[in-house]
Amino acid sequence: MKIRIEDGLPFVSISISFQQQQLDLDNVIIDTGSAGTIFKFDSIKSIGISQEADDEIHRICGVGGKEFVFVKRIDRISLNDAAVEDFQIEIGATEYGFAIEGILGLDFLTQFGAIIDLKEFQI
Repeated sequence: MKIRIEDGLPFVSISISFQQQQLDLDNVIIDTGSAGTIFKFDSIKSIGISQEADDEIHRICGVGGKEFVFVKRIDRISLNDAAVEDFQIEIGATEYGFAIEGILGLDFLTQFGAIIDLKEFQI
């Protein structure tokens, strides 16, 4: 899959599935410096993801600041023809000062077995 560089950041398009609904997201950052994978709530709520009383709450810290997120297990994240099934994500406001729908963190990238080629801008 081709990596797009926008404002110096690596973006890809992915698909996520939750309870038999699928959503395509085009503005997802690849971030090897992020331990976890996080999605913007406003970008994914259309497929039925919402916070429930028994969801875990985490406080995360990063370059974008600190925020509280809730944790959900989704059916699948797909990048091209490859996918990771039954994957845990974090969901939050992700107001970092630029338009993103999510961040693919090291948890996803290692489980996916990602090879990132920054010469050819491919993953």
